[in-house]
Amino acid sequence: MADRGCPLEAAPLPAEVRESLAELELELSEGDITQKGYEKKRAKLLARYIPLIQGIDPSLQAENRIPGPSQTTAAAPKQQKSRPTASRDERFRSDVHTEAVQAALAKYKERKMPMPSKRRSVLVHSSVETYTPPDTSSASEDEGSLRRPGRLTSTPLQSHSSVEPWLDRVIQGSSTSSSASSTSSHPGGRPTTAPSAAATPGAAATTALAGLEAHTHIGVPVNSRVSSKIQQLLNTLKRPKRPPLKEFFVDDFEELLEVQQPDPNQPKPEGSETSVLRGEPLTAGVPRPPSLLATLQRWGTTQPKSPCLTALDTTGKAIYTLTYGKLWSRSLKLAYTLLNKLTSKNEPLLKPGDRVALVFPNSDPVMFMVAFYGCLLAELVPVPIEVPLTRKDAGSQQVGFLLGSCGVFLALTTDACQKGLPKAQTGEVAAFKGWPPLSWLVIDGKHLAKPPKDWHPLAQDTGTGTAYIEYKTSKEGSTVGVTVSHASLLAQCRALTQACGYSEAETLTNVLDFKRDAGLWHGVLTSVMNRMHVVSVPYALMKANPLSWIQKVCFYKARAALVKSRDMHWSLLAQRGQRDVSLSSLRMLIVADGANPWSISSCDAFLNVFQSRGLRPEVICPCASSPEALTVAIRRPPDLGGPPPRKAVLSMNGLSYGVIRVDTEEKLSVLTVQDVGQVMPGANVCVVKLEGTPYLCKTDEVGEICVSSSATGTAYYGLLGITKNVFEAVPVTTGGAPIFDRPFTRTGLLGFIGPDNLVFIVGKLDGLMVTGVRRHNADDVVATALAVEPMKFVYRGR
Repeated sequence: MADRGCPLEAAPLPAEVRESLAELELELSEGDITQKGYEKKRAKLLARYIPLIQGIDPSLQAENRIPGPSQTTAAAPKQQKSRPTASRDERFRSDVHTEAVQAALAKYKERKMPMPSKRRSVLVHSSVETYTPPDTSSASEDEGSLRRPGRLTSTPLQSHSSVEPWLDRVIQGSSTSSSASSTSSHPGGRPTTAPSAAATPGAAATTALAGLEAHTHIGVPVNSRVSSKIQQLLNTLKRPKRPPLKEFFVDDFEELLEVQQPDPNQPKPEGSETSVLRGEPLTAGVPRPPSLLATLQRWGTTQPKSPCLTALDTTGKAIYTLTYGKLWSRSLKLAYTLLNKLTSKNEPLLKPGDRVALVFPNSDPVMFMVAFYGCLLAELVPVPIEVPLTRKDAGSQQVGFLLGSCGVFLALTTDACQKGLPKAQTGEVAAFKGWPPLSWLVIDGKHLAKPPKDWHPLAQDTGTGTAYIEYKTSKEGSTVGVTVSHASLLAQCRALTQACGYSEAETLTNVLDFKRDAGLWHGVLTSVMNRMHVVSVPYALMKANPLSWIQKVCFYKARAALVKSRDMHWSLLAQRGQRDVSLSSLRMLIVADGANPWSISSCDAFLNVFQSRGLRPEVICPCASSPEALTVAIRRPPDLGGPPPRKAVLSMNGLSYGVIRVDTEEKLSVLTVQDVGQVMPGANVCVVKLEGTPYLCKTDEVGEICVSSSATGTAYYGLLGITKNVFEAVPVTTGGAPIFDRPFTRTGLLGFIGPDNLVFIVGKLDGLMVTGVRRHNADDVVATALAVEPMKFVYRGR
């Protein structure tokens, strides 16, 4: 037996070997060593204690040999070395032994035990007694030399009695920490049974050695510490996986099948059906100019010295005042340059009806006004846009989509603005992401050609052709262009003149953006029709000095002012110590966003502070407007025939169901709104249901305001589908009959008609949030956020 290299009696593992094995276990658990490296080093340490394993380099056994009490003479390894590794001793190749081994292997194949894992768990370890030997015929080829088939040598029958006691003594002498439950080492938590006692001795020895090889923690103390990376991986694997894609649709489908039952106690509209509200007719007998351009020519030639527009810098100083004579002459030069000096292959670059982008900052109203009227004189369609800040600005990309759909290929700007635009390596203006290729024209005076004295523009601005395109950004972030015809532009100017009582040579202080919305309608268009003087307050000045617009009203004795509730709010915070201002000259303080729920608080607080400084209560005039319908309603002062202002205290629970219920102001769950005045002159207004066919609402029901007038937008440029739905709505009665012989324009404003035919707005369609059958509005969320700001006044209804 000693000659074959097998000790007669097995000795327990020495302490230093156990310590080395424990260090290996720690390195493996901490992830500092791979499984393959662990097995290699472990084999070196156990080489002399497992001499029956063939295929290990004898030199490794010699290197790891440690003197022990049961160590045999050194002649044994030499005899093993002289025998070839692949050779087998013919003395032990008996048919009985071969048949027994094959029978044992076949028996374990039939049991279909789970395949051994290449990477064993570092948390749970099995003992040799409960380990079932794997099917060596299907073992992986790349698991190291100790796992390869053909490496095990059959144990002689005579040596079986000495091998099993040796294994038992080694296992019993190991640390108790190495004996973990084998139940968790196998799927299903069922412990595996030991080989049957009826197996042949040779098969039992082979099976025991196979289990010894596959088991990684024989006689080695186990360290329970796990590295953070391994623990993170285990936690990740424990997380539930995302359900398949089809399960998402199944869940949604099941939810759709659940029909929500209406609350039997929810409020319902009980009033009668509403009717069409007709605005006052346009005043007859008043001399009206045939067109806006004709009016400009008249003032430019007969009143050339009359001030038209004053621009302020960021310190509040007036840097330039544009007269009507200068506006006419500069606009004429620009129109001549656009039509005669821009050529391509000896052909005019522009033709009537072409769209041109106007790129001007909010601090330069003078050049914008020249560019706008120059395009109208040249029969071109101006498309005012914001100045792009970067090449890849997200909002600018949507504007680029609008320019591309409008076919814009020329942009007008100033020399100062062009220098501030991003540049390419060639020095030219960079190509902005999503924008069409553009040519840039600087319209400063030195770049324009003077027209001959006998040259006159052929502009006809009284028809249904498009006058300008105003951009609108929806709640999804997309940008569309609202087309306004020449006829609508002229009708809007006339209606505003009558509703606001504008007269010649009046001064208007404009705090709004002059490129769009009410800032454009009042400060650029209607003002020219009435030869008014507009003082434009830039946004940068408002940020530096919120009281600047009040100071300019006092300085220029302005009769009208155009602001938003935010401007009134800012001036309240900065009014301390300002005692030399007076607002007694104002006859109209137009609040452009009077339709917002929080505007009433700004108006009330502003009146409380500045009433002692000459501000009269009837001067505050909130209005409602939309890009599609332009001005919808505006409150008139009593001297213009307007009824007294009203407020409505409404139940927010009722509003969430689209029902109007008057409540008391002492409650917290109420919304206090103010009227936005009467409908515009020459307009017809109705309130329709939000969903489906536009049926008329009941008198106590909230719906969408619709307007039929010659002073509204005409279409979304290039978008015929949504144009028909918005600009060609046909409201009907409960019986299905149309209520009017002309189509209506949807405003996107949610409200109702109150006493004295006053219009009340409680929200916007873009801000509508529907939860089940209840409706909420984003404006209420904004108002709530504003209410918690530490201020000197409290927002009502919050």
